[in-house]
Amino acid sequence: MNRQPRSPAASSSRRSGNAESATVHRVRLALPSLGLALGGAFLWGLVTGASALVNLLLAEWATPVQVREISILFLAGGALSFPVALYLARLFSIGRGREVAFASLFVCLLTATIAFTSGLHALFYWLLGERHAAAFTYFWFIELFFTVASALYQFAVIGIRLYFPIGFAALLLTSLWFARVTR
Repeated sequence: MNRQPRSPAASSSRRSGNAESATVHRVRLALPSLGLALGGAFLWGLVTGASALVNLLLAEWATPVQVREISILFLAGGALSFPVALYLARLFSIGRGREVAFASLFVCLLTATIAFTSGLHALFYWLLGERHAAAFTYFWFIELFFTVASALYQFAVIGIRLYFPIGFAALLLTSLWFARVTR
């Protein structure tokens, strides 16, 4: 047998190729089916929109137009966040136990829902705001920064409470479902 010694560089590239293919396989494995992503987005959007609607109706808001707009904002934020949160939760929980699956969906769905909904709120707040500076100037960026920052702060102070108690209960149930189904 005539074996030639292997160089450390060849061995290292082979290992990195295996690690790279394992990472690509893991990323592909985490992709949810289109039906699950769209169905979950629809249902999660309905839950978050209904949560905001019920809270606003119980608070007896005097303007039905604003109640409708805020409910649609929460519906859209929930619908946009679900596929992203589901993918991330599947990615983090591949090959792990039920506890990790529960925690990963809980954290990912909570974070994504608040991020998407507050981001939409900030976008609409900025689009509907009055700007004084010419586009893409220094003062325009300052206005953009502070307008978006104030919208995100307003959402954190006023908007997050609209997820309780319905949205939080649905978050727990959805996380339990994910922990049960993914195993």
